[in-house]
Amino acid sequence: MLSSDPALIAALRADLSAAPFTVERTAAVLGPVAAGALAREQVLPAERATRDNPDPAAVLIRLFTLGDPVDRATVDAALPALGGAGALALGLVRDAGDALIATCDLRPYGDQEHAWWLASDLSELATRAPLSEDHVLGVGGASTTLASWTPRPRVGRALDLGTGCGVQALHLSTHAEHIVATDISDRALSYVRFNAALNGQEWDIRHGSMLEPVAGERFSLIVSNPPFVITPRDHGMPTYEYRDGGQQGDAVVADLVTRLGEHLEPGGIAQILGNWEIVGAAPWQDRVGAWARAAGVDVWVVQREIQDPAQYAETWARDGGHQSGTTDFNQMYAAWLDDFAARDVTGIGFGIITMHRPESDREPFVDLLDARGPVAAPMGPAVLAGIQARVWLAEHDDDAILDTSWSAAADVTVAQHFRAGSSDPEVIEVAQGGGLGYRESLDTASAAYLSVADGDLTARAALAAISGLLGLDQDELVEAMLPRLRRWIAAAILR
Repeated sequence: MLSSDPALIAALRADLSAAPFTVERTAAVLGPVAAGALAREQVLPAERATRDNPDPAAVLIRLFTLGDPVDRATVDAALPALGGAGALALGLVRDAGDALIATCDLRPYGDQEHAWWLASDLSELATRAPLSEDHVLGVGGASTTLASWTPRPRVGRALDLGTGCGVQALHLSTHAEHIVATDISDRALSYVRFNAALNGQEWDIRHGSMLEPVAGERFSLIVSNPPFVITPRDHGMPTYEYRDGGQQGDAVVADLVTRLGEHLEPGGIAQILGNWEIVGAAPWQDRVGAWARAAGVDVWVVQREIQDPAQYAETWARDGGHQSGTTDFNQMYAAWLDDFAARDVTGIGFGIITMHRPESDREPFVDLLDARGPVAAPMGPAVLAGIQARVWLAEHDDDAILDTSWSAAADVTVAQHFRAGSSDPEVIEVAQGGGLGYRESLDTASAAYLSVADGDLTARAALAAISGLLGLDQDELVEAMLPRLRRWIAAAILR
């Protein structure tokens, strides 16, 4: 466990700032080739780039990222205020003769406007061994995905459910007045306390499983990267605290979706990641839609990926640091395949679940989308706009849509595709440059509407003019266009 001694933390913070140990500086020290290789879990180029380099950032990379022994004098030079003795007292390193070896991963992290540092357990790249079951994960693909997709309005109370080392809590600190961070892992909470102190944060840190630590409480914003991995429970498999919730199949995510709405203030938003099983030939929307309808609040799900059972087993058997082809790997691989076959699981979906508690007494909406292409980065602003648009649609009828003067969004383009030698387009398509990258084929009437959607004419007046110009029945055109208008409003094609 790490110490959070205020004087030693202050010295460490001063040294990391002076180094400077930043995302930009570490990228410069490593160079693009070594940085790219490290991202692919290959350490040799990074070892070569930092070997015998006295630059403090290079020393800290060797010590805390690569897990290499570093002689005490070199550590003292890289951390002049803290020194090797202070690093030992904080629990960041351990003695190894004349050298020091890191007990944790410590690295810079940030977003477009903020710079932080994060401590977590050393990865298998540094330890050269499979992960322990109580491993505390650092920044990974799931945590950066959640951070990107989280809407960031100014809020009073926010909850980071299953905080891990505190990645999401750091992001929440930029726009939330009070932050509650929870986890079932004592080891994780030790890192959270350390990271909060190192980054000058004061969080309400609580121990407990899932929603137990916040029973009866509500929040304006909830984020969670829960232990959503679907792991066989009856095959002697290791249970990693950071990813495995200990329940059968996708029950962890199902339970969270159906209960999380109880903890949202009116107007509050929850953003979580999840996996779900696709059973037999049934569409994924059947299973996830049942959870959403039981939630009692607005639910918007975007499925980003589907893996078949073998792909899923390979991904998560490797995740713990086990090498393909070893006995342990093959036993876990077989256990996953047997577990999925027992429930007729034909695929596993991954996606982002956004929830919202209505402020008025209305029927909650459920929107289940499949969007696997490139999306905006960050996605948070588009998510917030998407929730606001869907709330507006839920609270307004068809007449309100038709009596509104809509404008096509600035990132919307309409393309016409012609066969060689033809004067008439074969295909007309609308495309969104940001957000979810919405695309849809158009007919002549819908393309005509987008061409005049500049905020001057109401949708009703524009469709009346288009029906006359194209010789179409106005009522039939309106009836045909209303579902399309609703899709466009939800997708921010129209604003």
